[in-house]
Amino acid sequence: MAFTLPDLPYDYNALDRAIDAQTMEIHHTKHHNTYVTKLNDAVSGTAHEGKSLEELLAGVSALPVAVRNNGGGHYNHSLFWRMMSPDGGGEPDGAVADGIRQAFGSYEEFRKAFTNAALGRFGSGWAWLIVTPQGLKITSTPNQDNPIMDVVEDRGTPVLGLDVWEHAYYLRYQNRRPDYVEAFWDVVNWDEVNRLYQAAR
Repeated sequence: MAFTLPDLPYDYNALDRAIDAQTMEIHHTKHHNTYVTKLNDAVSGTAHEGKSLEELLAGVSALPVAVRNNGGGHYNHSLFWRMMSPDGGGEPDGAVADGIRQAFGSYEEFRKAFTNAALGRFGSGWAWLIVTPQGLKITSTPNQDNPIMDVVEDRGTPVLGLDVWEHAYYLRYQNRRPDYVEAFWDVVNWDEVNRLYQAAR
């Protein structure tokens, strides 16, 4: 079965306090849709057709670069849209809040470290909060790589991800990535992060 572009769980203008509607629409209908189309092209008619996205990415080192780039783009963005909510922001509670305190000492220290990972990623890429056997960890990946790929150093299950490609923020923020990252905290969907965290454990 071919991969498909998921609907957003909110309107394009729903996150306007952080990300403008035009950016959201272009990001979703153009960038994400292109990853889906090119991923389908890359696996169509091959032995890998019909595999899940997770199966493809777990063994991506043996696959064509088109699967790595476009499969990663599809996986990353499918998560990213759910990581945000018009009702988001604030601080987490529940199990993920406990995990964050255990791993980083406090929410404030976690937020600082995650922000630094996002700002420190040279060029295009992602910042991640992942679940590992040792607990929560912050990492970042270039391009459309992610922590479930067998080609990355820090592997784990992503529970929070932030897209720091320029196309994710340039219309409103131009080259001011720090402003975009700061605004992201106002829309983080902690309910979804908590759900992913508990599932990953």
